[in-house]
Order: sequence, then structure tokens, then C-alpha cells
Amino acid sequence: MASSEITLEAVPSIGEVSPEDWDACASPGKACNGHGLGTSSGLPGDSAGLLKPSYNPFVSHAFLSAVEKSGSATIRTGWGPRHLVAKVNGRVAGVVPCYLKSHSQGEYVFDRGWADAYERAGGRYYPKLQVSVPFTPATGPRLLIRDGVDRERIAEALAGGLVALCGVSKASSVHVTFAREAEWKLLAEHGFLQRTDQQFHWHNEGFASFDDFLATLNSRHRKSIKRERRDALAAGITVHWLTGKDITEDAWDAFFGFYMETGSRKWGRPYLTREFFSLIGETMNEDVLLVMARRNDRWIAGAINFIGSDTLFGRNWGAVEHHPFLHFEVCYYQAIDFAIKRGLTHVEAGAQGEHKIARGYLPRTTHSAHFIADPGLRRAIDDYLKRERTYVAEAGRELAELGPFRKDADEAP
Repeated sequence: MASSEITLEAVPSIGEVSPEDWDACASPGKACNGHGLGTSSGLPGDSAGLLKPSYNPFVSHAFLSAVEKSGSATIRTGWGPRHLVAKVNGRVAGVVPCYLKSHSQGEYVFDRGWADAYERAGGRYYPKLQVSVPFTPATGPRLLIRDGVDRERIAEALAGGLVALCGVSKASSVHVTFAREAEWKLLAEHGFLQRTDQQFHWHNEGFASFDDFLATLNSRHRKSIKRERRDALAAGITVHWLTGKDITEDAWDAFFGFYMETGSRKWGRPYLTREFFSLIGETMNEDVLLVMARRNDRWIAGAINFIGSDTLFGRNWGAVEHHPFLHFEVCYYQAIDFAIKRGLTHVEAGAQGEHKIARGYLPRTTHSAHFIADPGLRRAIDDYLKRERTYVAEAGRELAELGPFRKDADEAP
């Protein structure tokens, strides 16, 4: 294998790669059935961080196909697929989800200031290449490599291929966002600048119940969470978990209404189309958890989550009735409850939100890597990112100190 030639090409649709080949790279070691189901676990002693990542539903063929087929991520919406494919002896050995973009929307790692500065100086920032899962601020593998190949060699080829694709596409830059730390370090060796940011994640310490989790908190936060959970349901609201075949088209209709109502207020135009939700309902419903709130025999609020092999990923939330603390209950506390019952290790609750700290979600560093073609712009951004990384690290330390957990092991629960 080491002597075999690696060929690279960029394809304009994920449909150009079979689900079997794509998912063999996205979830090596996981049996592919084309529906995004099943799990895979990492291997011990993987110092490079490139072996068998745990199953991440967002890089599955089913998810990425749904955002394309539904019209959510297309050339028309400014997300032109340019997925990078590496082959050895004609067989797909690695892939990268990549898009040629005409704007910076739907990314959650913000470079609008870079674009404005470059264009004021006479440069052309767009198009740019974006290596990410559209509209999804969740860490996961970005250099996807199948089993049975020289993984480090394929990773090096994919990293170099992104730089080459930048030139061929006449793009200003390549942005690899929410990457794993090992990929972040590898890309730095290929001239990518390193950026960090902060999210808030919950960690399961082997809890048997939500009460076990509460017992680890200090008295003030424990009482506050109990009160919020009680008040959230005070108006006769019930909460329901829908997954698999329990997610009907009626449930999707209701959830899409919540998504549109809340998204229109926050962003002006929500990114995902109604067809997207039907498509994931057909192809990966076992990887989806809808947490839905009901009052007076109708759905009034809901949150969509995606289930990985060790992580529950919280994504979108919406409501047509507004009740105190219902957002916290549906998005954060129910996610913790579900993770404990499923034996999941983590809950990632999406971007931003320091209010999550009081609810047991602690700061965690996220990583992105940026190749900037213009030397002058690259120097300016490099200087900025050095200062930004220092700030992010210090802010993370300070925020962690605000956590709700008991400092004194002897404090009574």
C-alpha cells in the first residue's frame, strides 16, 4: 500500500461517492448499511488521533446527503460541494466534506472581520473553501480515512490536497472548522493557522440517574435546577422522547414550525428546509432524538438531538409557546437524562451560552485550522490568532472556576 499512488479529485456532490465508501471512511470499523446506524469505538494507543473515531452522525453519508438533496447546502445557497476524495488503486481511501462558499454564514467560527479587512485592502475573500458540516457547530473528524490503508499517509495527502484545491478553485483560503485536535495539529504542519474557541459540554461521570448528577453539585445550584425543572412543567406540560419510528411526519411538521418560528427571529432565514427533516427521518431516524413538549394536546416546543456512539449532540430548538425555564428543560436537562439512560459519555449542547455552566456544562476548547493564500493577510491573521488563543485559554480557566460542582467533598448533597 505504501508504494501505491494516491490520486485526489474534488467531486461536486456527495452522490458521486457511494454510501458504502463514504461511511467506510467516516466511521471505520462500523458496518455500513447506508442509513447512518451503528457504533464504532476508538482504539487505545492512538497517539496520532487518526484511528477509528467514535461514530459521529454528522459526517455520515446520510446526513451530508440530506443537506444537499434538501436544497439546504447547494450552490444556490452559497454552499457548493467540493468534496475531496483520495483513492488508492482506484479504491476510495479517504474523503473530506468540503464546500466552495460565497459567504460566511452558517459556520459558527466567525471570519467576517477577516473578509472585510481583506476586501477593504483590495483583495477578494470569496469564494473560500469550507471544510465542515453545514450549519453544525459540533466537533468531529474532518479528514475521513478508511481502515486497511496507511492512515497517516492518506491524512497527509488530504491535507496537501486541500491546499492544492484552494489554488485550483481560485479561493482565498481553506477553513477546517470544529476539527479534532490531532487533525488541527496535522494541518498546522501544512501551513494552516491554528484557532481555538470555547463551547460548553456535559460529562457523564458514570451516573446512574439525574439525581446522581445533582448530588455532585453545590447546594445552591442543586436547588436551582430542581426549581427550574419543576417550574418548566408547571403549566401542565409533558415532555416526550421521540426516536426511530416514533418520529412521524406530524412530529416533523410540528418541529419544523418551532424551528422556523425561533430561527426567523434569531437569524432572519433558517438554513434547513422542511425536506431535510423528512430525509433524515427516512435514512437515520435511529440516530435522532426529538425532545418534544406538549400542552393541551398539542406540541408546543421541541429540540432535535443526534446520537453518536458516545455523545449526544444537541442542535436546534424552537417553541410556539413560551414558558419559564422550558428551554433549559427541553434542551439541557432532558439531554442529560437521556445520556445517562443510554450510557453516553458526553452531551454537546451547541455553540455559545455561558448560562450552560450553572447547569453542569463546562467549557471545552474547540479547534479550527485556516489556510490563507495571501501572505500579507496570513501574517495579519496569524498575529491576531496568537493573541486570541491566549485569551480563549485564560477565559476557559476562569469559566471553569464558575462551575456548579461541589468544591468540598464533605459538603452534604
